[in-house]
Amino acid sequence: MSETSLNLSMLRWCAVFLCTASWQWAAAAEVTAIIVDAAGAPVENAALALLPTTLQPPSTAPKPTVAMDQVKKQFVPHVLVIETGTTLYFPNSDNIRHQVYSFSDAKRFELKLYSGKAASPVVFDQPGVVVLGCNIHDWMSAYVYVVPTPYFAMTGKDGRAVIKAPQGTYDLKIWHPRYAHGRDPSSSRLVVSHDVEPVHQALALAAEDDSPGVPPEHQ
Repeated sequence: MSETSLNLSMLRWCAVFLCTASWQWAAAAEVTAIIVDAAGAPVENAALALLPTTLQPPSTAPKPTVAMDQVKKQFVPHVLVIETGTTLYFPNSDNIRHQVYSFSDAKRFELKLYSGKAASPVVFDQPGVVVLGCNIHDWMSAYVYVVPTPYFAMTGKDGRAVIKAPQGTYDLKIWHPRYAHGRDPSSSRLVVSHDVEPVHQALALAAEDDSPGVPPEHQ
């Protein structure tokens, strides 16, 4: 094959690839989910993820840099959902030192006593639930839900979340700190299209309080 023919072939391949990618994103749809508890009350801080049911090519897009701060002796935010491979920073906005750690199977690590911006960010390279704590302040806790997909969202105070994803068939995973004690996230099959109906899901949540711990001086 001549160099000219090879170049034309490569150009055709690139054009097909770009057109296909553009069509896929142009065909993206929004999925609205409404999450409530057994009594019908909105559930805040539920993490939702759409996992494609067919093998997808690995994403080449750079992962965003995400932060979980420490403010007034609490983790902020209390619950975070990120894609596998994301780098997470743990800045310390308090004027005291913290020592962040996790013993979770999905990510075990410890950041020695520090204040200000942590010197070493942590890469969350395995999917799963990571429970965080502080060795100095026992009441501090937080959760990181690591998912192998870029299509995820968190519910707000109204229990609603919106995920934008290419049209196709997915497994919808829903996780909440008071739902997943020893259990897998809620899962259901969902076909995403432009006319997809809102998803209504009730979670049977445990009775214990999962809110951030309160420092002793504020109790």
